[in-house]
Order: sequence, then structure tokens, then C-alpha cells
Amino acid sequence: MLSPDFSVGSTVALVAVQPSNTNDDDKGGQGEDFGKSSPVGLVLLIVFFIAVFFLVKSMNKHIKGLPASFDEPAEASEDAPAAPASSKAEKKKD
Repeated sequence: MLSPDFSVGSTVALVAVQPSNTNDDDKGGQGEDFGKSSPVGLVLLIVFFIAVFFLVKSMNKHIKGLPASFDEPAEASEDAPAAPASSKAEKKKD
């Protein structure tokens, strides 16, 4: 809740009384060097582009190695338990 002393008129008067900063020397941050970039910025940008290139290349290599589908075929899942058991049985014979 607002205090009983609060009035909108006094608040507006305070805002209206604030002095303005009108300096002829102040160009709002657009001084002599505004818009110029340094060589360090260019080198940093080139390093970022090289890093992104190698990241994309690495991701493509890993994605190409993935199978088309992660679902196991129904036939393979039925044969999977039988295959290790038969290989164990062959080892016991030797």
C-alpha cells in the first residue's frame, strides 16, 4: 500500500525538476573511436570461425557413424540370448 503522504502530483514534479545533462562535448558515446574495431577483435572472430568449423566437422563425423535406427530388429532380439549360450557350450567341450 502507498503511504498517506504519497501524491502523484509531487512525484511528477520531482521528475520534471530534474536537471538535464546537455553537454556540448558529450556525443552520447559516439566519440572519435565509435564504430572502429581493433585487430584483436578480428583475430578473435577468425579463431571463433575456425573453432566452429572444426566442431561442425567433428559432429558430422560422429553423426555419420550412428545407425539409421536404434530399434533392434525382432529376429535379432530372439537370437541374442541363444548365441552366447551356444558359444559357452562350445568352450566347455574343449
